[in-house]
Amino acid sequence: MGKVTYSPGIEYVQGSLAKPKKQNGHNHGDYLIGTHRTAPTTNPNCTRLYIRKGDAYVRTSEPSTKELNARNRFAAVQAAVIARKDNLSTFASDQAAFVEQMNTAGGKKTFLSYLWKVCGDAYDAQNS
Repeated sequence: MGKVTYSPGIEYVQGSLAKPKKQNGHNHGDYLIGTHRTAPTTNPNCTRLYIRKGDAYVRTSEPSTKELNARNRFAAVQAAVIARKDNLSTFASDQAAFVEQMNTAGGKKTFLSYLWKVCGDAYDAQNS
């Protein structure tokens, strides 16, 4: 196991230090990822450095039918949420219904999450 020491003044790095460049349809270089353990420990070596191949995050299989259905559901519900949020004719009733359910068990705590639930339930009822 190697130890990572950064320049003076840099305590640790968490995240990507380098990413491959995509040129002419293919990648040049690799990912360089620095991590820092935040969990309590007695070990003073809490930084790590990983190198991943440039094609490590390339999908190797086609999306399944279930995944495509989930993508379609997300896109449809997102469009419905945006439309409903901007619709002034239903805004007052949506706000009242949101406040009414907010403090119940399982109630949504933000207006946007409430709209996602309402529009998602409507989509599921329509497409089941």
